[in-house]
Amino acid sequence: MSTESFAGKQRRRRLVVVGSGIAGLYSALLAAEAGVEVALLTKGALADSNTYYAQGGISAVLDEPAPGDTVAAHIADTLKAGAGHCDEEAVRVLCTEARLDIAGLGRFGVRFDMDDDGDPALGLEAAHSAPRILHAGGDATGAGVAAALIRTVLDAQAGGKIEVIGHAHVTSLSYDGERVTGVEYIHDGRERNLQADAVLLATGGAGQLFAQTTNPSVATADGLALAWRVGAQVADLEFFQFHPTCMVLPADAREAEGNTDPLLISEAVRGEGAILVDATGRRFMADYHPDAELAPRDVVSRSIALHLAALGDPNGHVFLDARVIENQRGQGFLEKRFPTISKRTRQAGVDWTRELVPVAPAAHYWMGGVLTDLHGRTSVPGLLAAGEVACTGVQGANRLASNSLLEGLVFGRRAVEAFLGSTGGAAGPLAPALAPRTGDRLASSAAGSGAHATTALSGPPGSPVTSVFEMDPAPAVAFSRWALRRLMTAKAGVLRTGELLAEAAEALGSWEGEVVPLEVPDSLDPREHEDGNLLLAAQLLVQAARGRRQSLGAHYRSDCVTEPAAVDDFDKRYTMSRKASLIND
Repeated sequence: MSTESFAGKQRRRRLVVVGSGIAGLYSALLAAEAGVEVALLTKGALADSNTYYAQGGISAVLDEPAPGDTVAAHIADTLKAGAGHCDEEAVRVLCTEARLDIAGLGRFGVRFDMDDDGDPALGLEAAHSAPRILHAGGDATGAGVAAALIRTVLDAQAGGKIEVIGHAHVTSLSYDGERVTGVEYIHDGRERNLQADAVLLATGGAGQLFAQTTNPSVATADGLALAWRVGAQVADLEFFQFHPTCMVLPADAREAEGNTDPLLISEAVRGEGAILVDATGRRFMADYHPDAELAPRDVVSRSIALHLAALGDPNGHVFLDARVIENQRGQGFLEKRFPTISKRTRQAGVDWTRELVPVAPAAHYWMGGVLTDLHGRTSVPGLLAAGEVACTGVQGANRLASNSLLEGLVFGRRAVEAFLGSTGGAAGPLAPALAPRTGDRLASSAAGSGAHATTALSGPPGSPVTSVFEMDPAPAVAFSRWALRRLMTAKAGVLRTGELLAEAAEALGSWEGEVVPLEVPDSLDPREHEDGNLLLAAQLLVQAARGRRQSLGAHYRSDCVTEPAAVDDFDKRYTMSRKASLIND
């Protein structure tokens, strides 16, 4: 048990975990198991997370892998999908330690699908060189994993080992000028606070930045904004992955009760043999990549966007043909292999065993986030991060399918190990793991755009900074989430140019009079806090995207320099911090 002297008494050290996706649930359980006093805060119910909606599965090379598969192959596939931008050591850790945390899930009640021989049923997904994807409940892996972990967390709560605070919206991190000391949050209409020895952010992503997303409504960039406001470094924010096949629901289906959420059509469907066709019925992906439908997802999303633009319908959709699977594998295969998708497509009025499914790219996963080391430690003492909110470098410029849940597991565990001080002599979370990077060139919003030069974000947290960008344009439209999401989709989505990004920056800056992104609203309404978080995240994403003037992975600039060698910053990782100045290239 971890204890320390406090006011003359012995007390257990306290870890506050913010978020209830796979990283938050798993790390909370591990910390509690080690005797730490754990408080788990989630702004909705425990099941409100990206994890719960994940379909594809968890990638891992097990002790008995598929024939020919190796950890080295998993590493190579991850590096290739990441477009040369991954941190190789982080990838090595992820792939090497995967089997440890798959076993850890088993200890907490997770049961994966088995084949007829009683072995794990391993699936193949895009850009993987061998079957290594574990599923639970077919295409409901996230829900299955989350449900098992939630049951175990509730058992731990009943046993007094974990304090669970649901519907608690964290509004700020307590910061004493040197380290994070706890959280401020809204609960039951009141402002509350909780002191801690460290805070672990596991708040997930920010799909609500875009008009079409696979993420639930809770994905509003809260963790990123919390960390930025206390001066934590962030990185790789230009790399936002769009899932290529999100079902486009007809208007009547969108209005139907219980069917308003976007429906992701899992990568695994194309892994089983489904193809993409346009409105004329022509299969087009081979025109864009030799791997066709099994190309990395950023390639597939971009190819769909380019193909629609070439057809003169940039806001349209293409079609997924899963009928070929049913024809090849036999009647009933789709229902058995993909029960959730089969049910949801029927609810939307499409029988995908007989009909084409209309699909389009949707915001899915943010590769960037709060910069951490390999033990989840940020540049701010007392602050840890794991899962999608963090940037370990493992995902590079484009995440390999089914590596997201795995990252939450591996680095969530390693963050707990850092908190416990069991990382082979690591200093723990009370000392910063990342020295301030004063020498790195940072992303500039003014590069080549003709816009106003970027101002320095001068001073540490608490200094009177009110703007991310020094712009004072007349607002074209009033701020609303829908206006923000449409703007980001149109000007900072799958296809980008310097001109579009400059227009996005100007429009975002115009909303700062209504929503001040660097200040915590004096409000008990969680939506007002989320609005500020979304605007801040949008500005930071656009800032990074304007700085990276060439295409790389999920960041595609149609006005880019085509030869990487001609751009001196091709392989640089852009880091930003509120404590640093943003330099005009």
